[in-house]
Amino acid sequence: MAGFFGVLVILLALVVAIFVGVFFYFLNVWVRALMSGARVSIASLIGMKLRRVPPAMIVDARIQVIKAGLDLSTDLLEAHYLAGGDVENVVKALIAADKANIRLNFQKAAAMNLAGRDVEDAVRTSVIPKVIDCPDSGKSGTAMLDAVAKDGIRLLVKARVTVRTNLERLVGGAGEDTIIARVGQGIVSAIGSSASYKDVLENPDHISRRVLESGLDSQTAYEIVSIDIADISVAGTAGNDVANVGAMLETERAEADKKLRQAEAEGRRATAVAREQEMRALVQEMHARVVEAQAEVPKAIAQALREGKLGVMDYYRLQNIQADTEMRKSVAGEPDAKQSQS
Repeated sequence: MAGFFGVLVILLALVVAIFVGVFFYFLNVWVRALMSGARVSIASLIGMKLRRVPPAMIVDARIQVIKAGLDLSTDLLEAHYLAGGDVENVVKALIAADKANIRLNFQKAAAMNLAGRDVEDAVRTSVIPKVIDCPDSGKSGTAMLDAVAKDGIRLLVKARVTVRTNLERLVGGAGEDTIIARVGQGIVSAIGSSASYKDVLENPDHISRRVLESGLDSQTAYEIVSIDIADISVAGTAGNDVANVGAMLETERAEADKKLRQAEAEGRRATAVAREQEMRALVQEMHARVVEAQAEVPKAIAQALREGKLGVMDYYRLQNIQADTEMRKSVAGEPDAKQSQS
């Protein structure tokens, strides 16, 4: 009988020792919760330990919520932790949303966090918009967008997009990469519809307005606040950029037009030279006909003398007249008919 009581006393002492050990093990966390107004029972702390949930983390999260004027049970926090969520991130997001008068409950914040979103950063971005470079040189490896206007001139553009988180579309909405891709596509399309690259350089804000009005933020987790053209330049005019294809084509087209005009002018000159040669040949032909006609004159005179239609004295007077005419031409300096014919 004494042995039985001894074993009972030992078991009782062991139970008391275990109880005291457990109490002192959770004493720090329990006292911290009690003094902060976020009471948690020892049994809840033991249950957390058995469920492999860090009691200190859950208690600290509840303390933050209580001190911020909110109220969340430890069961909700434990459930989110067991589901693989970031309890601290969700709690900070709820506190920040409450201070910024943004409607956000625990269920929605937990769903966002479980979907892989940084809820705290989303709330912060909803209050203070952030700026995204387009294109993102860190991811795409390119520092500028490449666009070509209707006149064939290639432009390099860099834009900055100011976005604010849309908490209603955070779950299931597209992220930053989609915003960058859509804005880049919109800028390239707007420049491509411009008649001249000069229009783009003169009014870059016209491009940003057209892109902003096209509603590129639909079905995304962000709302576009503004699109600003940070830099725009003609390709091939600065740095070690590759050649401007549009400018090269314009230069080659101008050079081809120049060669075409030169060929046309050369053709007209050749035609004129050929025409000149034809006219000279025609003049020679006319001279030959005149000479031929003059050769018929003596024949006609001889015929007239034979037929008695022309007297000898008439012939001599004709000879005198011709001699007198030739003398006057020589005095006047005119070329002789025979010399001109030769």
